[in-house]
Amino acid sequence: MTNHLEALRKARGIRQEDLAQALGVSRQTIISLEKGKYNPSLALAFRLSRFFGLPIEEIFDDSDERAEEAGKR
Repeated sequence: MTNHLEALRKARGIRQEDLAQALGVSRQTIISLEKGKYNPSLALAFRLSRFFGLPIEEIFDDSDERAEEAGKR
């Protein structure tokens, strides 16, 4: 799963530390999310959605996973 988290954060001038604090997670969690090494829990995905005022689908993109699943059928 890919995401647009880093671009969204930078476009709003938000530091990783500030985003982490606003979401109640560690800075390391934000780093891992931005690098695509960690997929958020549903609860965290909703918190990110509310924080940025965007639907989850505009922050996270699972089209690569859906394409992979379609190929298995």
